Amino acid sequence: MSVFVVGALHLDVIVTAPHLPRPDETVVGNNVDYRMGGKGGNQAIAAAKMGVPTAMAGCVGHDDFGQRLLADLVTGNVDSRQVMQRPGASGMSVAIVEAGGDYGAVIVSGVNRDIDPARITIPDSARVVLLQNEIPGPANLAIATASRAAGRMVILNAAPARITESDLLRQVDLLIVNRVEAADLLGRDDAGLDPVQAARVLCRSVPNVILTLGGEGLVLCQNGSTSRMPAYKVRPISTHGAGDAFIGALAARLALEAPLAKATAFAQAAAALHVSTPVAERANITPQTVAAFLKPQTESP
Repeated sequence: MSVFVVGALHLDVIVTAPHLPRPDETVVGNNVDYRMGGKGGNQAIAAAKMGVPTAMAGCVGHDDFGQRLLADLVTGNVDSRQVMQRPGASGMSVAIVEAGGDYGAVIVSGVNRDIDPARITIPDSARVVLLQNEIPGPANLAIATASRAAGRMVILNAAPARITESDLLRQVDLLIVNRVEAADLLGRDDAGLDPVQAARVLCRSVPNVILTLGGEGLVLCQNGSTSRMPAYKVRPISTHGAGDAFIGALAARLALEAPLAKATAFAQAAAALHVSTPVAERANITPQTVAAFLKPQTESP
């Protein structure tokens, strides 16, 4: 069984700096790097890295960024035959990573806004279809509806935060949000948000909800039953891309028909390895290294 990702592709410009700039402040950075990005692209590569056949549909421009993004998908073992090339600029983002590993980012969608669901075919082998909020809502709704009708598991990572129509939520099997995105969906301020209660409320609209809390772990709600899952303790180098590493690994395990709770624990371990591994060495994170990391975590003392 496989994972099919429909989403955005961006070329990320990553700048490291002592701290995130305040309004009107100019900060002297330390380094700049260019990486494959977009939640769709990142999650597709993360799923493929976990040993599961993965395909992606999306849009890139007829520009240098687009060519690089297509090449990165091929290098990441992602089937890119449904990535369309359109006139216009490819998507891109600028992220600033501070010394402690936290970051802020700005995205420019470019031709990601032009994705055409009528030209997308859900692969017969796909057990999991993975969506995010970086492409237009009507495209997500069309793909989710077709996927549900075909008996596929539909996962929506409702990021970045935006108004999500109830028609789309009705087609979703698993909703993944962070604290800010959960508050946005509930029409509340994230300050003081009770994550367990928020997950329970969201679970009234979607059968399964994961509310991620960064270093505090996550809340998993399955058909109204909630549990807290603490994060694995590691020393972070950079948290950039941790959410996508988590979601890609989760989708991969679900495609292999792992139970949701076990797939979630595996994905937490993959994310922990991601944030604690130097960027140049992250390609060495495999299902085997994740399993080896998990083993002492689950053994009884």
